[in-house]
Amino acid sequence: MNMKVYVLALSAFVVGMVELVIGGLLPLIARDLQISVSAAGQLITVFALVLAIAGPVMLALTSRVERKKLYLWSLFLFFIGNLLAFISPNYEWLMASRVFTAFSAALIIVLSLTIAAKIVDVQYQARALGIISMGISGALVLGVPVGVLIGDAVGWRAPFLLIACLTGIVMVIIYRFLTALPPENRTPLMKQLASLKSFKIASAHLVTVLMLAGHYSLYAYFTPFLQTTLQLDSLWISIAYFVFGVAAVVGGGVGGWLSDRWGAGRSILLVVSLFALTLFLLPFSTYLPLAFLAGLVAWGMLSWALNPPQQSYLIQTAPESSKIQQSLNTSSLQIGIALGSAVGGLVVGVYPVMYNAWFGAGFVILALLCAAYSLTRTMPVSHYGKVS
Repeated sequence: MNMKVYVLALSAFVVGMVELVIGGLLPLIARDLQISVSAAGQLITVFALVLAIAGPVMLALTSRVERKKLYLWSLFLFFIGNLLAFISPNYEWLMASRVFTAFSAALIIVLSLTIAAKIVDVQYQARALGIISMGISGALVLGVPVGVLIGDAVGWRAPFLLIACLTGIVMVIIYRFLTALPPENRTPLMKQLASLKSFKIASAHLVTVLMLAGHYSLYAYFTPFLQTTLQLDSLWISIAYFVFGVAAVVGGGVGGWLSDRWGAGRSILLVVSLFALTLFLLPFSTYLPLAFLAGLVAWGMLSWALNPPQQSYLIQTAPESSKIQQSLNTSSLQIGIALGSAVGGLVVGVYPVMYNAWFGAGFVILALLCAAYSLTRTMPVSHYGKVS
């Protein structure tokens, strides 16, 4: 495998840290900036929402820029954004830094995927994309718990300084080893969105939105959930995040195995159904440590198990626009994160944090209904980008 792919995966790891680590720092941020945990949670909402919108839009606007130059500029702006977060004197400044960082993060993620596929032979493209995805999952497994420990030891700002330093290292490596790459021919944004005229495709993307909304209704507030229900300190909270992350990465493999063995449609129905049940039962499991551990592992595995069958289903349903569907599914994922963390913030501002799990289960039940609807529709697409 081309070593440059692993450098791109390191970039994906750093970006993944920025999006995910803040969930573990919410109580620290809220206390330091004298805001509610609910308000702090909107830092996740805004980042995810900007990321969802900015990805396809920024890529369309920068389609004529040489790829290496664009990548380096994106990393530089990402570096600046994290320094702005590090020195934030108040909530408004921190929110602005999150918006600024999300724009550059959107480009870094998309460029990492497109460049990785371009610099390897055709037979290694799927493996290269998998390595980039591993970079993001690595942030979940290692970045989040390490960030929580650092934040608790020296303050919530420190993880942002660490991420800025890692970004600087990545910039040097990219500048040294990545060769210039010409711009790609991009599909116009409106042509990408045209496929959503199909109710079968649109409802399939809604499954991703609602599944992630249910997940992040609780996951965005997982630290206060652990502090309230189990009275865990920062070390045990980091361990809980680590266990969750390992389970999530394993869940991605399980989801792929299920899809190959049972088919994408049945796998989607199974994963979404079990996920709704797990979220509903999770607050009750906190009364028994072993039961909570089992619930935590199940929650982590199921949270990532949907992606492989979902991607397979979209490719099988609309093979002529499969790349576009993958791009839209990524945006759907970020919209779900934004929706879930926003609603979770409203819930935690009114009810005890354990209620977040039950509101999340409600979102997942809606995802199950959308999945059943999509699977029972016929695909009315007659040719690429046009719905008959």
